[in-house]
Amino acid sequence: MPTLTSLTLYPLKSCAGLPLTRATVEPLGLQHDRRWMAVRPDGSFLTGREFPALVRVRAVPGAKGLHLSAPDMPDLEVPLPPADAPRLDVTVWDDTCSAARVRAEADRWLSDYLGQPALLVHVDARMQRPVDPKYATPEDQVGFADAFPLLLLSEASLADLNQRLPRSVPMARFRPNLVVDGCAPFAEDGWKRLRIGAVELAVVKPCARCVFTTVDPETARRDPQNEPLRTLTTYRRLGPKKLVMFGQNVIVRRPGELRVGDAVELLE
Repeated sequence: MPTLTSLTLYPLKSCAGLPLTRATVEPLGLQHDRRWMAVRPDGSFLTGREFPALVRVRAVPGAKGLHLSAPDMPDLEVPLPPADAPRLDVTVWDDTCSAARVRAEADRWLSDYLGQPALLVHVDARMQRPVDPKYATPEDQVGFADAFPLLLLSEASLADLNQRLPRSVPMARFRPNLVVDGCAPFAEDGWKRLRIGAVELAVVKPCARCVFTTVDPETARRDPQNEPLRTLTTYRRLGPKKLVMFGQNVIVRRPGELRVGDAVELLE
């Protein structure tokens, strides 16, 4: 039976991953996951695809807000915005939603680090961003993740890729929340429903990959050979649009607690 071997949290979209041994799963995904995001003043989102330096920001959530640190930057404590915080319409791909603004100090910190005007926004109780109805129920919501609450990948799939690459890449290149072991390469392509501990999940759509996979999470530098995307294009173009797919997008059907080492039960 497959097992859960890794849990990773990304509190700020495109930031460094925080490994966990246990996590609370909410309808929006892992608690605190991608609940903060950097945007331009017009509300358009900033990610590591355009600004690889974001992968070196360490964002640690707490009960009262977020702790930010990055190379050559002072640490910053960012409090949760109050219920009456100013709002900003922000865009994530084709979605527009109303997010909460935070303190100007956080905007200055991000702007200084990225070298361009940037604002920090937060997913609060008032924000609504439905998941694509082609894959979800009307009640399903997502925070600032690209499109779905969770991303899952198997260790076997990464091992299969690494056998084809001139140099192996770590799982961190693909930024999954959940990593499983004990299955065949790309077995996750055929999964529909899972139970991990008391948590039930729907596996709804393969994850289309982009240039962000070429960014080294340790150095924030892009691979000069465009790997691993270059190799993935040779054997993982799937679906009618022939997009490069690696990993699976997941929706939460029953929230609960997850622990590394939990058995992964295939329900469908």
